[in-house]
Amino acid sequence: MIKSLSDTITLNNGVDMPGFGLGVWQIRDGEEVINSVKYALKTGYRMIDTAAVYRNESGVGEAVRQSGLPRESLFITTKAVDQGYDATLKAFEDSTARLGIDTIDLYLIHWPIGEHYKETWKAMERLYKDGRVRAIGVSNFGPQHLETLLQDAEVVPAVNQIEVHPLLTQVALRNYCYAKGIKVESYSPLGSGALLDNPDLSTIAGKYHKSVAQLLLRWNVQNDMIAIPRSAKEVHIADNADIFDFELSLEIMDKIDALNANKSVL
Repeated sequence: MIKSLSDTITLNNGVDMPGFGLGVWQIRDGEEVINSVKYALKTGYRMIDTAAVYRNESGVGEAVRQSGLPRESLFITTKAVDQGYDATLKAFEDSTARLGIDTIDLYLIHWPIGEHYKETWKAMERLYKDGRVRAIGVSNFGPQHLETLLQDAEVVPAVNQIEVHPLLTQVALRNYCYAKGIKVESYSPLGSGALLDNPDLSTIAGKYHKSVAQLLLRWNVQNDMIAIPRSAKEVHIADNADIFDFELSLEIMDKIDALNANKSVL
């Protein structure tokens, strides 16, 4: 479990990855995403999670350049939605061109589409072996997809990025990933706002003098997941990272777990 915003976790290939970062899904390219990323980096974030389909890789790259921070101090994740060997290699070149960087820290298959994701994984493995990517992984993969992938894979995915929050705890999938040495990264950790007005969570958060959002992110961290909450607002970006000065009891963790309804909010 990470203890601060600067803490890292070690992936199955030995690469260190920040345990907390900024997601930029639905943040508009241009000024909005540039300002969001720059403020996050100023606050102390060192991981930014984007994707080709977010259409804001260019803005993320510009923010990284404007930040003045050394490239090696940052961890940039993006994702390929195009499936198939050649299409994935092209998608990678397109993403790096938009980002303005040569190497991606973590490259993910965004969705398992048909059987093409096995060909896509071969392309990912090539990029990894060629040193263009520091780590490769998947997103939105269930056990059945991972089992199929691992039949022929030479490299075990380092990360599976999935929707996780108290309404969708995904315990079985998380345990499967941990057994395979795959780290779990949670997107929509705040349940896309669906939990922020929950009265029980508000009561619990009040006892810790924290917001419901901070409570949910703390639950995430104590479950040893990598969290990438999204926000375009400076105050929320800062508040989301202010979760390392308290700890939830096992009783409270269990109460939050009990909210699970196996319900996606997307």
